[in-house]
Amino acid sequence: MQSVWTLLSWGPEGWLDDIAFGVFVTVSLALATLPLGLAFGFMVALAKQSEERSLRLAGNIYTTIFRGLPELLTLFVVFYGAQIAVQQVVRLFSPTAFVEINSFVAGMIALGVVFSSYASEVFLSAFRAIPRGQYEGGYSIGLSNWQTMRLVVLPQLIRIALPGLSNLWLILLKDTALVSAIGLSDILRQSGVAARVTKEAFLFFGFACLIYLALAIISSFGIHAIERSVGKGGVQR
Repeated sequence: MQSVWTLLSWGPEGWLDDIAFGVFVTVSLALATLPLGLAFGFMVALAKQSEERSLRLAGNIYTTIFRGLPELLTLFVVFYGAQIAVQQVVRLFSPTAFVEINSFVAGMIALGVVFSSYASEVFLSAFRAIPRGQYEGGYSIGLSNWQTMRLVVLPQLIRIALPGLSNLWLILLKDTALVSAIGLSDILRQSGVAARVTKEAFLFFGFACLIYLALAIISSFGIHAIERSVGKGGVQR
């Protein structure tokens, strides 16, 4: 029977190199999903506070669907359903063509839409916390709608929304474990493979727990640094 240190070592007898690759995949997926989720969430928030009734309706339907569905089910729908839909569209132009959506892209899209549905509510609350006079003040000094949004509203919006978005980032980091269900070699999948081969499930799943906790702690330090930086910027202005 191999020792714990041998199993958690680098090289042919250990599994640390495989798990390290899983960490890389997990962090890469979370970082790739974040800007997608933030961009979509911001646009949905704009739609939900728009004066156009159809945009508000579309935004509410979007958030209702993706906040109501389990994340794992959303992942399966994107991975299998979107692949079929894209394949059917491509075959209209090239009947023999074959398109495959890989696990990473499917995970990024699925986690992105779920993240954006929650982020939109954070952005919407932040928009509503900004007094209407801030907009009117920008217009009164000759700023356009875009300039008012960029120079007056967005700096305040970021400060107000940052705590909520920080929590969503930690949730996103944990939700990346779901992609192991569609074959992506993340932390959980690599740990599961090691556990099955070595029959040391408690060791490897416990080690995976420590990795996720370490990522959360590192993220917390980064979030606090960003909050301090944004707070100082607000004071200077």
